[in-house]
Amino acid sequence: MSERAIIESQMEKKINEIQSLEEKLKAAKVYVKALEDVLKAIEKGGGESSDGEVTLRKGSLVARARDVILERGAPIHIDDLLETLGREVNRETKASLTGSIAAYVRKEEIFTRPAPSTFGLIELDHNEVEDEEEAPPQGFGRMPSRDLDDEIPF
Repeated sequence: MSERAIIESQMEKKINEIQSLEEKLKAAKVYVKALEDVLKAIEKGGGESSDGEVTLRKGSLVARARDVILERGAPIHIDDLLETLGREVNRETKASLTGSIAAYVRKEEIFTRPAPSTFGLIELDHNEVEDEEEAPPQGFGRMPSRDLDDEIPF
């Protein structure tokens, strides 16, 4: 083998080695980016904790609402909740907070709705109140018994 062939062979090996290292570097960069994304999600406080428990973003309105209910130890109506949080009680603020909390209620996470527009906490066992079907008043739907002959004059 000539010197030129030996050098070309070594050069080809190094080019292949560089390509292999570049592929490994690219994969490592993707991995680091994924880890950065996970750290950002953790810092925001959203999603689930490491033990699978759902958490609220610290300082958010929903987290503050949870703190108010926890402090009171009892379910609270949305109007009282907004007042306690220092928010104006109007249609928009009620709809916004109710919608946010209701999302957790639907998923059966953190919050409960023991009564209309009233929210409690699962951790405090604020279970939903079963609707008691109200019976109509006694005698409802019956015509009063009257003798019609008494009302017709002859």
